[in-house]
Amino acid sequence: MAKAYWINFYLEVTDPDKLAAYAKLAGPALEAAGGRFLARTTAARAFEAGRLARTVLIEFDNVEAAQAAHDSPAYQAALAALGDGAVRDLRIVEGA
Repeated sequence: MAKAYWINFYLEVTDPDKLAAYAKLAGPALEAAGGRFLARTTAARAFEAGRLARTVLIEFDNVEAAQAAHDSPAYQAALAALGDGAVRDLRIVEGA
């Protein structure tokens, strides 16, 4: 079964305090669900329509595990803390 990757691009941060509250909850929730953080930083380079935005890359054992992490009560609590604090583009992709 192929690994899965959770890719999250922060297009805009509208409330840094809400983002900090989210981060405090989200990291432990996703790690508890089996996620392994591979990158949490601003993009080093961006090409074509890309942006030098904060990007988070998390590896999971499979798509189902990544989906379960997203749907977990602990991660949903993190999303509630974030509220309208950021505009993000989040996707889960299956590895090759």
